[in-house]
Amino acid sequence: MANEPTRRGLFKGAMTTAAVAALPASIRKALATNAAVTTGTIKDIKHVVILMQENRAFDHYYGTMRGVRGFGDPFPHPTVTGQPVWYQLSGPEPGATTTLPFPILQTENWAFPPDLDHSFATQQGAWGQGQASYWPQYKSAYTMGHYTRAELPFQFALAEAFTIGDDYHCALASCTDPNRISHVCGSSWDPVLAAQGTPCTDADGEVNNLRCWVNGTWPTPGYSYNLIAPNQPFTWPNIADQLTAAGISWRIYQDMNNNWTGAMNGFLAFESFRTAEPGSTIYENGMTTWTIADLQAAVESNTLATVNWVLPSAAESEHPGAPCSPTHGGYFAETVLEALTSNPEVWASTVFILNFDENDGYFDHALAPAVPSYDINGELQGKTTMNTAGLYFNNAVRTYSSGSYLSGSDTISGDLRPWGLGARVPFTVVSPFSKGGWVNSEVASHASIGLFLEKWLGITVPAISDWHRAVCSNLTTFFDFKTPNDGFPNLPDLSGYAASDQASEQLPPVEVPANQELPTQEPGFAPSRALPYILDTIARTDAAGVVTLDFINLGLIGAVFHVYDMLNLNRIPRRYTVGALKTLSDDYWNTLATNNVSAPQGTYNLWVYGPHGFVRNFRGRVMKEGKLDLVHPHVELAYDTERTGIQISLRSNARETVSFTLADNAYRTRDPETITVHPDETVTRFWSVKGSGNWYDFSIKGENGFHRRFAGRMEDGKDHITDPMMGRPIAPYTDPALLKEPELV
Repeated sequence: MANEPTRRGLFKGAMTTAAVAALPASIRKALATNAAVTTGTIKDIKHVVILMQENRAFDHYYGTMRGVRGFGDPFPHPTVTGQPVWYQLSGPEPGATTTLPFPILQTENWAFPPDLDHSFATQQGAWGQGQASYWPQYKSAYTMGHYTRAELPFQFALAEAFTIGDDYHCALASCTDPNRISHVCGSSWDPVLAAQGTPCTDADGEVNNLRCWVNGTWPTPGYSYNLIAPNQPFTWPNIADQLTAAGISWRIYQDMNNNWTGAMNGFLAFESFRTAEPGSTIYENGMTTWTIADLQAAVESNTLATVNWVLPSAAESEHPGAPCSPTHGGYFAETVLEALTSNPEVWASTVFILNFDENDGYFDHALAPAVPSYDINGELQGKTTMNTAGLYFNNAVRTYSSGSYLSGSDTISGDLRPWGLGARVPFTVVSPFSKGGWVNSEVASHASIGLFLEKWLGITVPAISDWHRAVCSNLTTFFDFKTPNDGFPNLPDLSGYAASDQASEQLPPVEVPANQELPTQEPGFAPSRALPYILDTIARTDAAGVVTLDFINLGLIGAVFHVYDMLNLNRIPRRYTVGALKTLSDDYWNTLATNNVSAPQGTYNLWVYGPHGFVRNFRGRVMKEGKLDLVHPHVELAYDTERTGIQISLRSNARETVSFTLADNAYRTRDPETITVHPDETVTRFWSVKGSGNWYDFSIKGENGFHRRFAGRMEDGKDHITDPMMGRPIAPYTDPALLKEPELV
């Protein structure tokens, strides 16, 4: 493999004079305007503008994009059948249809694919508490449809011009209102009850679209709340309340009579907005019509508020079947960006965040970090290092529904369901401080917006739980505040969206292809930000036939580990939340109690997944010739950032000599090596990661089926590249040319 490219090398020659000249004037300003660096810190930001669009999953939009964790993920988790997550089933019955992700073709009505059910019931069913095996059963086979670069030229170019987050999740597996409420306050459930350890119900939490839909028109002054689903408003502080109390300016840009009858405005769930009087800060800034023209006027006059939300109309929102096409929605985002760049002095200190509320019903393969699920017997499947008892929705008590909020076929768990996180959604940070085509893989969610505002402005968003504070990014790793003025990519013009949409509507509807193929992803890499993860998982076996896992977090942010027992895939995967600088020890698997008839007694095969490509596989047997084996080899890793590599310690832990084979699985950095370890001896080896952007993937095999696999990226506080293996065959490697990086000039 070629040496890891420099950031300068990635961009050298990327833009020609002709390409620059082809950009709209406002976009040239956006990329040419240098960030206003005064302190070299987050304090150099003066304005934040947030546009939340509607109902697109990350894989649905960006699964084919180079460098992100998409369809070329080398470590997809298993479904209940043991196949990779791409093989989604229409139901649990034998012979159920399998649907793979498929491209939405331009010979079809690609601009308007169907809107799929995205209620709490079907979102929970598709997630399956982590099994994630039956998306077509709950969403229809259309759930597997996805776009490519050809259909999303603006979205791809914007992400590759600035910074995309490929591990940003919606707040919970549900629909619009719960996620938009979480977006504007940090949660959609009562934080006081949650902190007391009490799971919320629909009376004190938003599980479906209950609180933001209104009837009628918006008169001036005043408004009568004629809610489609009457209910009690929330009383805890939202972000606008906190900004108002702190004297920090804010505004919502929206058409009060064209914001999807209030659904775009999550603030309408709160009493402070419902009771706001004309003339008050909340009424004038949050319940009054302010247009994009008003936004541009504020930018041009340098009177833009500190925090700004932009709410789309239904036709501008990108919602499938709204109807709104990605082209029209992309054009709306482009008009917002044009307004923001109309004054280079303002743009030089502005952040534009483009995110989506939820995934509609569209498939995303990535694991959703969440608190542990309960199985059908009420047993918690996993552990945390903090109190999370209140972070569950209680379906057993219902005030605003006569029926269950769960699907009748969703029986893997009971009435207590984790509030979140949900599926990944598109997330792009556009700013002079985020230029350069970066991929950021820190776990983030709608709570991250509040965490960022806390970090930047010094306010407090009290509804954000301790768990979310531990696990979710505050988004500061998405920026370069010290040396931001680099990079100059291209963006297309989408002003012709209407003609494109009209042409698409004349085409046949989108169809699921009869011939299924595995999806592909563009090969190659992108620059990747340094992340605060220093993680490990250690496996120990003993003479009682027990495998014990220890989860270690030496990083500065919490992490969720997911454990899939390959011999018991009918069970809910266990999840473990480990706070920063903490260890969670002594959760075990009894290998003598497996119910998998195809696996010999005493066999284990555990896959552990964490953030940013962290993977561990522990498998082997604790029995030999029908007896519990006394040989229990042990492997541990330690990062060595000074030498840019990993220290591997091998120990036999027995009275017998053990032979290990150490082999590279991916990056071809060294040949296989046989290592002999004598009784109670520890032997070390050093594994360099210099030539692979700090990425590693190697296996250690021993006797009696002993097998350990370790993969991920060694964080050293420096920016690197995304996984070069993303989008490439992971095994077997039949063509060494696949591993050769493209020439960088």
